[in-house]
Amino acid sequence: MSILISPHELSEKIYRGDKTTILASLWAPGEGEAFNQFSSLHIPTAQYADAASAFVGLPGSKVGRNPLPQTEKIQEWIDLWGLEEDSEVVVYDEGRGLFAGRAWWTLRWAGIRNVRILDGGLSNWRAQSLPTLTGPGNLGMPSDFEVTTGSMPTATIDEVKEHKGLLLDVRTRNRFAGRRENLDLKAGHIPGAVNLPERLFHTQDVTVWKSKEEILEILEQHGVTKENVDGAIIYSGSGNHSALTIAVLEHVGFTGLRHFVGGWSQWSANPKNPVERGDREHV
Repeated sequence: MSILISPHELSEKIYRGDKTTILASLWAPGEGEAFNQFSSLHIPTAQYADAASAFVGLPGSKVGRNPLPQTEKIQEWIDLWGLEEDSEVVVYDEGRGLFAGRAWWTLRWAGIRNVRILDGGLSNWRAQSLPTLTGPGNLGMPSDFEVTTGSMPTATIDEVKEHKGLLLDVRTRNRFAGRRENLDLKAGHIPGAVNLPERLFHTQDVTVWKSKEEILEILEQHGVTKENVDGAIIYSGSGNHSALTIAVLEHVGFTGLRHFVGGWSQWSANPKNPVERGDREHV
């Protein structure tokens, strides 16, 4: 089963009445803004997922800007959506894919096995002239699933410090090289990391995924292989771009990546942690 699902494939599932849970993973500033965005326009049968609440914990200098959610919090949301371990779930966001990727990874981490991402999200759905609805969305069915976290591999900051293998930083080139930093306390990257910008895997509008062949070519150009990716550690600023990248790599058959969710936001918050600057785009 592919991680990716096209708008027309999802539309057919809805038309057939397949038992598929569709989650709109939305993140917007301001209380209630994400739900307002959902209720004003969403895919038929979708349920609302507040990405900032469901898939993210409380921020802090020791955990980063978007740490893992507490078990009881993700459990509340899974109960609300009515998910089971083998539920077929499709996640989407406004189109960029970051919050859909975060939802995909976090649900997998929480033990939900069958999760897919809508290619290009709501913007691609609308570009295909597919129907949308307004209103509060569907209600979930009762569930007795109990969250067991850890189903996707992670890495702590101490494990990053001790790591001798491949370390991938998927932020933009300017942030990696230390030429620009608007979000975190210091500019640069973790020493020894290789830059593999997540944006490379998407088409020019940075929404729809490139073909598997194109993605594999990009990985080869950066020296990333199935042999050196097993056990590798991947990070971004705070776990969103890296979650989406893990989905992209798994889509083309690369597994075993450990996710340093705290990312650069956690690393740069400690002035004792070393920083490198400059480009490094090949293993």
